[in-house]
Amino acid sequence: MEKTDFIIVGIGNHSTPQLTEEVRALIHVNKVFSGGKRHYTLIKHLLPIKHTWVEISGRMDVVLEAYSQYDTCILIFASGDPFFYGFGNTLKAFLPVANIRSFPYFNSVQRLCQRTMTNYSELHTVSVHGRPWAPLDVALLKDEPLIGVLTDGKKTPAVIAKRMLQYGFSNYKMIVGEELDGELEQISRLELSECTELMHQALNCVLLVRKSPKNTTFGLPDDQFIGLPNRRKMITKLPIRHSTIHALDLRNAISFWDIGACTGSVAIEAKRHYPHLSITAFEIRKECGAIIQQNKEHFSTPGIEVVIDDFFNLNLMNYPMPNVVFIGGHGNRLEEMILKIHGLNPNVRFVTNAVKATSSETFIQTLKKLDYQLKTLTIQVDDHNKIAIHSAVNK
Repeated sequence: MEKTDFIIVGIGNHSTPQLTEEVRALIHVNKVFSGGKRHYTLIKHLLPIKHTWVEISGRMDVVLEAYSQYDTCILIFASGDPFFYGFGNTLKAFLPVANIRSFPYFNSVQRLCQRTMTNYSELHTVSVHGRPWAPLDVALLKDEPLIGVLTDGKKTPAVIAKRMLQYGFSNYKMIVGEELDGELEQISRLELSECTELMHQALNCVLLVRKSPKNTTFGLPDDQFIGLPNRRKMITKLPIRHSTIHALDLRNAISFWDIGACTGSVAIEAKRHYPHLSITAFEIRKECGAIIQQNKEHFSTPGIEVVIDDFFNLNLMNYPMPNVVFIGGHGNRLEEMILKIHGLNPNVRFVTNAVKATSSETFIQTLKKLDYQLKTLTIQVDDHNKIAIHSAVNK
Protein backbone atom coordinates (compact mmCIF):
# COMPACT_ATOMS: atom_id res chain seq x y z
CA MET A 1 0.00 0.00 0.00
CA GLU A 2 1.26 3.48 -0.91
CA LYS A 3 2.53 5.52 2.01
CA THR A 4 0.18 8.29 3.17
CA ASP A 5 2.03 11.62 3.35
CA PHE A 6 -0.78 13.75 4.76
CA ILE A 7 -4.15 13.22 6.38
CA ILE A 8 -6.40 16.28 6.38
CA VAL A 9 -9.29 16.32 8.85
CA GLY A 10 -12.00 18.93 8.51
CA ILE A 11 -13.54 20.18 11.75
CA GLY A 12 -16.22 22.66 12.75
CA ASN A 13 -16.14 25.21 15.52
CA HIS A 14 -17.39 22.95 18.32
CA SER A 15 -15.60 23.16 21.65
CA THR A 16 -15.43 19.37 21.42
CA PRO A 17 -14.76 18.51 17.76
CA GLN A 18 -17.08 15.99 16.16
CA LEU A 19 -14.77 13.23 14.94
CA THR A 20 -15.43 9.75 13.61
CA GLU A 21 -13.95 6.70 15.31
CA GLU A 22 -11.63 6.25 12.32
CA VAL A 23 -10.23 9.77 12.74
CA ARG A 24 -9.83 9.27 16.51
CA ALA A 25 -7.85 6.11 15.80
CA LEU A 26 -5.61 7.99 13.35
CA ILE A 27 -4.97 10.69 15.96
CA HIS A 28 -3.96 7.99 18.42
CA VAL A 29 -1.29 6.48 16.11
CA ASN A 30 0.17 9.73 14.72
CA LYS A 31 2.75 11.99 16.36
CA VAL A 32 3.04 15.02 14.04
CA PHE A 33 0.05 17.33 13.66
CA SER A 34 -0.59 20.65 11.96
CA GLY A 35 -3.19 23.38 11.56
CA GLY A 36 -3.98 26.95 12.47
CA LYS A 37 -3.82 28.44 15.94
CA ARG A 38 -7.61 28.18 16.32
CA HIS A 39 -7.54 24.51 15.30
CA TYR A 40 -4.91 23.75 17.94
CA THR A 41 -7.05 25.36 20.63
CA LEU A 42 -9.99 23.16 19.64
CA ILE A 43 -8.12 19.89 19.21
CA LYS A 44 -5.15 19.99 21.59
CA HIS A 45 -6.84 18.06 24.40
CA LEU A 46 -7.43 15.11 22.04
CA LEU A 47 -3.82 14.77 20.88
CA PRO A 48 -1.27 12.36 22.35
CA ILE A 49 0.73 13.80 25.24
CA LYS A 50 3.94 13.56 23.22
CA HIS A 51 3.17 15.24 19.92
CA THR A 52 4.62 17.84 17.57
CA TRP A 53 2.48 20.69 16.23
CA VAL A 54 3.37 22.61 13.03
CA GLU A 55 1.40 25.84 12.93
CA ILE A 56 -0.01 26.96 9.59
CA SER A 57 0.34 30.72 9.45
CA GLY A 58 1.90 33.14 7.02
CA ARG A 59 4.08 31.90 4.17
CA MET A 60 3.47 28.48 2.71
CA ASP A 61 7.17 27.92 1.98
CA VAL A 62 7.88 28.13 5.73
CA VAL A 63 5.17 25.55 6.44
CA LEU A 64 6.49 23.21 3.73
CA GLU A 65 10.03 23.53 5.07
CA ALA A 66 8.75 22.50 8.49
CA TYR A 67 6.88 19.55 6.97
CA SER A 68 10.05 18.41 5.18
CA GLN A 69 11.72 17.77 8.53
CA TYR A 70 9.53 14.71 9.09
CA ASP A 71 9.44 11.46 7.11
CA THR A 72 6.26 10.29 8.80
CA CYS A 73 2.61 11.01 8.01
CA ILE A 74 1.44 14.48 9.11
CA LEU A 75 -2.16 14.84 10.27
CA ILE A 76 -3.53 18.29 9.46
CA PHE A 77 -6.66 19.90 10.88
CA ALA A 78 -8.55 22.32 8.64
CA SER A 79 -11.86 24.18 8.71
CA GLY A 80 -14.84 22.42 7.15
CA ASP A 81 -14.11 20.72 3.84
CA PRO A 82 -10.34 20.89 3.12
CA PHE A 83 -11.01 20.96 -0.63
CA PHE A 84 -13.61 23.73 -0.51
CA TYR A 85 -11.47 26.89 -0.74
CA GLY A 86 -9.37 25.11 1.86
CA PHE A 87 -5.91 23.96 2.80
CA GLY A 88 -6.26 20.74 0.81
CA ASN A 89 -6.21 22.71 -2.44
CA THR A 90 -3.16 24.69 -1.31
CA LEU A 91 -1.26 21.58 -0.28
CA LYS A 92 -2.09 19.81 -3.54
CA ALA A 93 -0.97 22.83 -5.56
CA PHE A 94 2.45 22.89 -3.85
CA LEU A 95 2.88 19.11 -3.54
CA PRO A 96 0.96 17.64 -6.50
CA VAL A 97 2.42 14.13 -6.11
CA ALA A 98 1.80 13.86 -2.36
CA ASN A 99 -0.49 11.05 -1.21
CA ILE A 100 -3.30 12.75 0.70
CA ARG A 101 -6.30 11.35 2.59
CA SER A 102 -9.18 13.67 3.42
CA PHE A 103 -11.93 13.51 6.05
CA PRO A 104 -14.21 16.46 5.30
CA TYR A 105 -16.72 18.19 7.53
CA PHE A 106 -19.50 20.54 6.39
CA ASN A 107 -18.09 23.79 5.03
CA SER A 108 -19.30 27.03 6.63
CA VAL A 109 -21.74 27.93 3.86
CA GLN A 110 -23.32 24.46 4.00
CA ARG A 111 -23.66 24.80 7.76
CA LEU A 112 -25.39 28.16 7.37
CA CYS A 113 -27.79 26.67 4.80
CA GLN A 114 -28.54 23.80 7.19
CA ARG A 115 -29.09 26.16 10.15
CA THR A 116 -31.52 28.31 8.15
CA MET A 117 -33.23 25.42 6.32
CA THR A 118 -32.22 26.98 3.01
CA ASN A 119 -32.55 24.84 -0.12
CA TYR A 120 -29.03 25.03 -1.49
CA SER A 121 -29.43 22.92 -4.63
CA GLU A 122 -28.92 26.14 -6.66
CA LEU A 123 -26.20 27.54 -4.40
CA HIS A 124 -23.35 29.40 -6.10
CA THR A 125 -20.44 29.89 -3.69
CA VAL A 126 -17.68 32.48 -4.04
CA SER A 127 -14.80 33.55 -1.85
CA VAL A 128 -13.62 37.10 -1.28
CA HIS A 129 -11.43 35.93 1.61
CA GLY A 130 -8.08 37.48 0.71
CA ARG A 131 -9.27 37.61 -2.89
CA PRO A 132 -10.56 40.31 -5.28
CA TRP A 133 -14.23 41.17 -5.77
CA ALA A 134 -14.39 39.54 -9.22
CA PRO A 135 -16.06 36.21 -8.25
CA LEU A 136 -18.86 38.01 -6.40
CA ASP A 137 -19.26 40.54 -9.22
CA VAL A 138 -19.70 37.73 -11.74
CA ALA A 139 -22.31 35.97 -9.59
CA LEU A 140 -24.29 39.20 -9.15
CA LEU A 141 -24.12 40.06 -12.85
CA LYS A 142 -25.40 36.56 -13.63
CA ASP A 143 -28.30 37.21 -11.23
CA GLU A 144 -27.64 34.00 -9.28
CA PRO A 145 -30.64 33.19 -7.02
CA LEU A 146 -28.52 32.09 -4.04
CA ILE A 147 -24.91 33.13 -3.43
CA GLY A 148 -22.73 31.91 -0.58
CA VAL A 149 -19.86 34.26 0.29
CA LEU A 150 -16.73 33.48 2.30
CA THR A 151 -15.73 36.79 3.89
CA ASP A 152 -12.62 38.16 5.59
CA GLY A 153 -11.65 40.97 7.94
CA LYS A 154 -11.80 43.62 5.20
CA LYS A 155 -14.60 42.32 2.99
CA THR A 156 -17.04 42.05 5.88
CA PRO A 157 -20.84 41.64 5.59
CA ALA A 158 -21.21 45.42 6.06
CA VAL A 159 -18.68 46.21 3.32
CA ILE A 160 -20.32 43.69 0.98
CA ALA A 161 -23.75 45.22 1.64
CA LYS A 162 -22.48 48.76 0.96
CA ARG A 163 -20.88 47.72 -2.30
CA MET A 164 -23.96 45.87 -3.47
CA LEU A 165 -26.14 48.90 -2.77
CA GLN A 166 -23.61 51.14 -4.51
CA TYR A 167 -24.10 49.10 -7.68
CA GLY A 168 -27.86 48.74 -7.34
CA PHE A 169 -28.15 45.11 -6.21
CA SER A 170 -30.87 45.84 -3.69
CA ASN A 171 -32.81 42.83 -5.00
CA TYR A 172 -30.95 40.61 -2.52
CA LYS A 173 -31.30 40.10 1.21
CA MET A 174 -28.47 38.87 3.41
CA ILE A 175 -28.18 36.08 5.94
CA VAL A 176 -25.07 36.32 8.15
CA GLY A 177 -23.82 33.33 10.10
CA GLU A 178 -21.33 34.09 12.89
CA GLU A 179 -19.23 31.61 14.88
CA LEU A 180 -21.19 28.68 13.45
CA ASP A 181 -21.00 25.58 15.70
CA GLY A 182 -19.47 27.73 18.45
CA GLU A 183 -20.81 28.95 21.75
CA LEU A 184 -21.27 32.46 20.31
CA GLU A 185 -23.14 31.28 17.20
CA GLN A 186 -25.50 33.90 15.85
CA ILE A 187 -27.57 34.05 12.64
CA SER A 188 -29.09 37.27 11.31
CA ARG A 189 -31.51 37.84 8.43
CA LEU A 190 -31.08 41.37 7.12
CA GLU A 191 -31.96 43.76 4.36
CA LEU A 192 -28.75 45.14 2.83
CA SER A 193 -29.56 48.61 4.14
CA GLU A 194 -29.77 47.21 7.68
CA CYS A 195 -26.35 45.58 7.40
CA THR A 196 -24.21 48.47 6.22
CA GLU A 197 -23.26 49.78 9.67
CA LEU A 198 -23.27 46.53 11.64
CA MET A 199 -20.24 44.87 13.19
CA HIS A 200 -20.04 41.09 13.10
CA GLN A 201 -17.82 38.55 14.79
CA ALA A 202 -14.66 37.82 12.83
CA LEU A 203 -15.62 34.25 11.97
CA ASN A 204 -18.59 34.62 9.64
CA CYS A 205 -19.99 33.79 6.22
CA VAL A 206 -22.89 35.14 4.21
CA LEU A 207 -25.82 33.95 2.12
CA LEU A 208 -27.20 36.38 -0.46
CA VAL A 209 -30.79 35.42 -1.25
CA ARG A 210 -32.32 36.98 -4.35
CA LYS A 211 -35.74 38.49 -3.62
CA SER A 212 -36.58 39.07 -7.28
CA PRO A 213 -34.74 38.85 -10.62
CA LYS A 214 -32.88 41.96 -11.72
CA ASN A 215 -35.06 43.81 -14.21
CA THR A 216 -32.64 44.32 -17.08
CA THR A 217 -33.23 44.82 -20.77
CA PHE A 218 -31.31 43.38 -23.68
CA GLY A 219 -29.19 46.38 -24.57
CA LEU A 220 -28.74 49.50 -22.46
CA PRO A 221 -30.70 52.58 -23.60
CA ASP A 222 -28.48 55.40 -24.83
CA ASP A 223 -30.46 58.09 -23.03
CA GLN A 224 -29.79 56.46 -19.65
CA PHE A 225 -26.03 56.91 -19.90
CA ILE A 226 -24.53 59.96 -18.24
CA GLY A 227 -22.54 61.72 -20.95
CA LEU A 228 -19.93 64.43 -21.26
CA PRO A 229 -21.24 67.91 -20.36
CA ASN A 230 -22.74 69.61 -23.44
CA ARG A 231 -21.88 66.54 -25.56
CA ARG A 232 -24.76 64.18 -24.83
CA LYS A 233 -24.62 62.62 -28.29
CA MET A 234 -20.99 61.61 -27.89
CA ILE A 235 -21.69 57.95 -27.18
CA THR A 236 -21.42 54.74 -29.17
CA LYS A 237 -25.07 54.17 -30.08
CA LEU A 238 -26.81 50.96 -29.06
CA PRO A 239 -26.96 49.33 -32.53
CA ILE A 240 -23.28 50.18 -33.04
CA ARG A 241 -22.39 48.87 -29.56
CA HIS A 242 -24.05 45.54 -30.22
CA SER A 243 -22.45 45.19 -33.64
CA THR A 244 -19.10 46.13 -32.09
CA ILE A 245 -19.46 43.55 -29.32
CA HIS A 246 -20.32 40.95 -31.96
CA ALA A 247 -17.12 41.89 -33.82
CA LEU A 248 -15.10 41.71 -30.60
CA ASP A 249 -16.13 38.04 -30.16
CA LEU A 250 -15.50 38.01 -26.41
CA ARG A 251 -16.91 34.53 -25.68
CA ASN A 252 -13.53 32.93 -24.95
CA ALA A 253 -11.58 36.05 -24.06
CA ILE A 254 -10.07 36.51 -20.61
CA SER A 255 -8.93 40.14 -20.74
CA PHE A 256 -10.49 42.95 -22.77
CA TRP A 257 -9.22 46.53 -23.17
CA ASP A 258 -11.50 49.42 -24.13
CA ILE A 259 -9.23 52.28 -25.20
CA GLY A 260 -10.82 55.71 -25.42
CA ALA A 261 -13.70 54.56 -23.24
CA CYS A 262 -15.35 58.01 -22.93
CA THR A 263 -18.61 57.28 -21.02
CA GLY A 264 -17.78 53.57 -20.66
CA SER A 265 -20.73 52.40 -22.77
CA VAL A 266 -18.85 49.68 -24.69
CA ALA A 267 -17.04 48.38 -21.58
CA ILE A 268 -20.27 48.32 -19.56
CA GLU A 269 -22.27 46.59 -22.29
CA ALA A 270 -19.47 44.04 -22.75
CA LYS A 271 -19.30 43.31 -19.02
CA ARG A 272 -23.04 42.77 -18.81
CA HIS A 273 -22.94 40.30 -21.72
CA TYR A 274 -19.74 38.58 -20.52
CA PRO A 275 -19.48 38.86 -16.71
CA HIS A 276 -16.41 36.60 -16.60
CA LEU A 277 -14.30 39.15 -18.48
CA SER A 278 -11.49 41.15 -16.94
CA ILE A 279 -12.11 44.59 -18.46
CA THR A 280 -9.78 47.58 -18.37
CA ALA A 281 -11.14 50.90 -19.69
CA PHE A 282 -8.58 53.55 -20.66
CA GLU A 283 -9.52 57.22 -21.08
CA ILE A 284 -7.40 60.38 -21.18
CA ARG A 285 -10.07 62.92 -20.12
CA LYS A 286 -10.11 63.34 -16.35
CA GLU A 287 -13.80 64.23 -16.19
CA CYS A 288 -14.63 60.82 -17.65
CA GLY A 289 -13.46 59.04 -14.50
CA ALA A 290 -16.50 60.20 -12.53
CA ILE A 291 -18.80 59.74 -15.52
CA ILE A 292 -17.78 56.12 -16.11
CA GLN A 293 -18.13 55.36 -12.38
CA GLN A 294 -21.64 56.84 -12.33
CA ASN A 295 -22.60 54.78 -15.39
CA LYS A 296 -21.14 51.61 -13.83
CA GLU A 297 -23.26 52.17 -10.73
CA HIS A 298 -26.38 53.15 -12.67
CA PHE A 299 -26.24 50.00 -14.78
CA SER A 300 -25.19 47.71 -11.88
CA THR A 301 -21.87 46.85 -13.50
CA PRO A 302 -18.99 46.44 -11.03
CA GLY A 303 -15.68 44.88 -11.96
CA ILE A 304 -14.38 47.26 -14.65
CA GLU A 305 -10.98 48.80 -13.94
CA VAL A 306 -10.88 52.42 -15.12
CA VAL A 307 -7.54 54.05 -15.96
CA ILE A 308 -7.59 57.83 -16.47
CA ASP A 309 -4.31 58.75 -18.15
CA ASP A 310 -2.59 59.13 -21.49
CA PHE A 311 -2.40 55.60 -22.87
CA PHE A 312 1.03 56.27 -24.39
CA ASN A 313 2.49 57.25 -21.03
CA LEU A 314 1.45 54.05 -19.28
CA ASN A 315 3.50 50.99 -18.49
CA LEU A 316 1.11 48.51 -20.06
CA MET A 317 2.77 45.58 -18.32
CA ASN A 318 0.94 46.71 -15.17
CA TYR A 319 -2.43 45.67 -16.63
CA PRO A 320 -3.91 42.26 -17.51
CA MET A 321 -2.58 41.19 -20.93
CA PRO A 322 -5.44 41.63 -23.43
CA ASN A 323 -6.88 38.99 -25.72
CA VAL A 324 -9.13 41.55 -27.38
CA VAL A 325 -8.80 45.32 -27.77
CA PHE A 326 -11.38 47.88 -28.86
CA ILE A 327 -9.92 51.18 -30.02
CA GLY A 328 -12.54 53.85 -29.53
CA GLY A 329 -10.06 56.72 -29.42
CA HIS A 330 -6.42 57.09 -30.38
CA GLY A 331 -5.57 60.80 -30.49
CA ASN A 332 -4.48 60.55 -34.16
CA ARG A 333 -1.82 57.99 -33.20
CA LEU A 334 -3.65 54.89 -34.37
CA GLU A 335 -0.72 53.13 -36.03
CA GLU A 336 1.52 53.75 -33.02
CA MET A 337 -1.20 52.40 -30.71
CA ILE A 338 -1.69 49.24 -32.75
CA LEU A 339 2.04 48.52 -32.87
CA LYS A 340 2.38 49.16 -29.13
CA ILE A 341 -0.38 46.66 -28.33
CA HIS A 342 0.82 44.14 -30.91
CA GLY A 343 4.24 44.24 -29.24
CA LEU A 344 2.57 43.05 -26.02
CA ASN A 345 0.50 40.29 -27.61
CA PRO A 346 0.96 39.44 -31.31
CA ASN A 347 -2.25 37.38 -31.23
CA VAL A 348 -4.56 40.08 -29.89
CA ARG A 349 -7.84 40.69 -31.71
CA PHE A 350 -8.37 44.33 -32.73
CA VAL A 351 -11.67 46.13 -33.35
CA THR A 352 -12.25 49.80 -34.08
CA ASN A 353 -15.14 52.01 -35.16
CA ALA A 354 -14.05 54.49 -37.82
CA VAL A 355 -15.93 57.53 -39.08
CA LYS A 356 -13.02 59.10 -40.97
CA ALA A 357 -11.63 57.43 -44.07
CA THR A 358 -8.09 58.13 -42.83
CA SER A 359 -8.73 56.08 -39.66
CA SER A 360 -10.05 53.17 -41.73
CA GLU A 361 -7.06 53.29 -44.05
CA THR A 362 -4.54 53.42 -41.20
CA PHE A 363 -6.20 50.54 -39.35
CA ILE A 364 -6.40 48.33 -42.44
CA GLN A 365 -2.93 49.08 -43.79
CA THR A 366 -1.19 48.70 -40.42
CA LEU A 367 -2.80 45.36 -39.64
CA LYS A 368 -2.36 43.99 -43.15
CA LYS A 369 1.38 44.58 -42.76
CA LEU A 370 1.17 42.51 -39.56
CA ASP A 371 -0.50 39.72 -41.57
CA TYR A 372 -3.92 40.07 -39.94
CA GLN A 373 -7.20 39.07 -41.57
CA LEU A 374 -9.70 41.92 -41.66
CA LYS A 375 -13.47 42.25 -41.86
CA THR A 376 -15.55 45.41 -42.17
CA LEU A 377 -19.21 46.14 -41.46
CA THR A 378 -20.63 49.58 -42.30
CA ILE A 379 -23.63 50.89 -40.33
CA GLN A 380 -25.56 54.14 -40.24
CA VAL A 381 -27.90 54.97 -37.36
CA ASP A 382 -30.60 57.57 -38.16
CA ASP A 383 -29.01 60.72 -39.55
CA HIS A 384 -25.60 60.12 -37.95
CA ASN A 385 -22.49 59.52 -40.01
CA LYS A 386 -21.80 56.06 -41.35
CA ILE A 387 -19.48 54.03 -39.15
CA ALA A 388 -17.14 51.32 -40.35
CA ILE A 389 -16.66 48.57 -37.77
CA HIS A 390 -13.32 46.96 -38.56
CA SER A 391 -12.18 43.73 -36.89
CA ALA A 392 -8.77 42.14 -37.31
CA VAL A 393 -7.52 38.74 -36.23
CA ASN A 394 -4.04 37.27 -36.60
CA LYS A 395 -3.85 34.54 -39.24
